[in-house]
Amino acid sequence: MSKSPREFIPLSVALLTVSDNRDQHSDSSGDYFREAVTAAGHRVTEQVICQDNCYHLRAVVSRWIAGEQVQVVIVNGGTGFHAKNSTPQALLPLFDRTIDGFGELFRMISYEEIGSATLQSRAVAGMANRTLIFAVPGSTAACRQAWERIIASQIDAATAPCNFVSQLKNQ
Repeated sequence: MSKSPREFIPLSVALLTVSDNRDQHSDSSGDYFREAVTAAGHRVTEQVICQDNCYHLRAVVSRWIAGEQVQVVIVNGGTGFHAKNSTPQALLPLFDRTIDGFGELFRMISYEEIGSATLQSRAVAGMANRTLIFAVPGSTAACRQAWERIIASQIDAATAPCNFVSQLKNQ
């Protein structure tokens, strides 16, 4: 008996841009993610721009985690090594489980483009209340790499041998 192919399942995705100087007219990374998520067949439930403040950031993401509508959160920005960047510090306490391989894989892919500067990337991912959370650098190039080479396939139920879809709420 042959296995039937898995079917695509559209997911609800929330997008968060962490920036002290972008607004809805200059958020090229947030716009990229909105277009990529929609083109892949998923739904963007909310798109927010938040200042790089650990507590504001945590409040926005916590609301999405606690609710029933959002299954995936994609955060861009605030992952650098500068003292002001707070995205990893904001998100890590929220995770029930970290996805250690995400940061490792992202930096490996990023190395192809930016060389050893990738050491300063603190891209992270995890699961919280059956909500998948990815945090990547804010440059549109980094967002494109993360989406095309990692995230898109991992939120697609048709991806074999494994993906995260069956572990998300409302599945």
